[in-house]
Amino acid sequence: EILPASRGGRATYHGPGQLVVYPLLDLRRLGLGVRELVVALEDAVIALVARYGIGATGSRAAPGVYVGARKLASVGLRIRRGCSYHGLSLNVAMDLEPFGRINPCGYAGLEMTQLADFGVTAGPREVADELAQLLCGRLGLPWDRSGQGLLITSMTP
Repeated sequence: EILPASRGGRATYHGPGQLVVYPLLDLRRLGLGVRELVVALEDAVIALVARYGIGATGSRAAPGVYVGARKLASVGLRIRRGCSYHGLSLNVAMDLEPFGRINPCGYAGLEMTQLADFGVTAGPREVADELAQLLCGRLGLPWDRSGQGLLITSMTP
């Protein structure tokens, strides 16, 4: 099913084997700008995958996390009245074929990748706590395993 979403990033796909993080934050209260939130999301994923020996980068021109030219994590936000909605999706161990039917994030020919392509055997639930802790650190939020306003879902078959 195709559904419209009120966030940046144009088309994306969510499916089993993907980790989805929606940080529901009051950016004004935290003193964060939109770009700073995007960088925090990207940096948390980059730090996470570095623990698995994967070198990744963010892109100012096309937000998300990349390993070489392939996109590992997508970022799409909506900011309304200073609060963030939507967030990021990290491809962990999934069927990437549906991405071939769209222009991911509005970019024709963009190749997607996933942690499993790099030999990572952990599933979405296993990386969720690690990523949430890293993201809370990047946002200056305390980590108490509750997520502190982060909605983290793992899509499993």
